Amino acid sequence: MELKLTDNEVRVLGALIEKDITTPEYYPLSLNALVNACNQKSNRDPVMQLDENAVRDALDGLQQNRLAGPARGADSRVTKYEHRTQEVFNFTRGEEAVLCVLLLRGPQTPGELRGRTERMHHFETLDDVQSALQKLMQREPALAKVLPRQPGTKESRYAHLLAGDVVAAEVLQTTVAAGGRGAADDERVARLEEEVGELRREVGELREQLERFRKQFE
Repeated sequence: MELKLTDNEVRVLGALIEKDITTPEYYPLSLNALVNACNQKSNRDPVMQLDENAVRDALDGLQQNRLAGPARGADSRVTKYEHRTQEVFNFTRGEEAVLCVLLLRGPQTPGELRGRTERMHHFETLDDVQSALQKLMQREPALAKVLPRQPGTKESRYAHLLAGDVVAAEVLQTTVAAGGRGAADDERVARLEEEVGELRREVGELREQLERFRKQFE
């Protein structure tokens, strides 16, 4: 199953997985609780401000991909929502924790992932993190990939592929690696980063508009 989730769908799915693991007593989540989880200022990059309609639309998209939906058998007057990644992918706890943090915080190094997954899963060593990443990368289709190493860094970053291939990030990293370290190059890189960010926002908006348009004819 090849996935191309929107940015909003990525955030909603990541929030559901995180709360399932870290606060199971409050899971599944009501719509209001899910909105708050998506908009947290801690453990989120970027910080987002989604409203209920945006989260509902994201849940609809995730449900079409069988990745989330209303909780089954929930004894509550308020509809609550759950993720279904285990049914689709049958993750190990390590894979699930790594993917969750990649969904919530974007590309990261194994060292960063080890520290940020601690509440969800304890990795004894960096090799254990690498093993979880390899399992995600070896799936068909792959759910993660390694990005070109940034100049002056020892560790490569890894990104999830649930929103499609990370083409923009690769182009940016290659441009940085090929350029010099002078002020003019730094300025060009800053402009590129800004342009890539703007393009990603526009693509996300176009995806959501297309999804809403398609739903009108279902």
